[in-house]
Amino acid sequence: MAGRMVIAGFGCRAEATAESFRSALAATGMRPDALAVPADRAAVIAPFAEGMAVHTIATDLLQGIDTPTRSTVSLAARGVGSVAEAVALAAVGQGARIVITRVISSDRMATCAIAQGLEE
Repeated sequence: MAGRMVIAGFGCRAEATAESFRSALAATGMRPDALAVPADRAAVIAPFAEGMAVHTIATDLLQGIDTPTRSTVSLAARGVGSVAEAVALAAVGQGARIVITRVISSDRMATCAIAQGLEE
């Protein structure tokens, strides 16, 4: 029987720290099965991941993803309404839905959104 896959998607500045990610994830109140980030931020999240699976999403795949949140900063920087929501949706794949829209870390260096879908 398939279970529900829960992915925490993150958007972040290059200066984000493990504490930035911790703060953003804590604000969701969820415990994800895995993490997702744009491919060019994989090294930034590595100190936070601590053994959790990290899905890296090619940045050119983000533009076509419709997100519930529309941030003007994200649209200007990445061409998508919310990087966190877009990478979470991309990592979950077909049938994905956002269950927690983008939240911002206390230091404003990272955002986190939660997507859920059915495992294959």
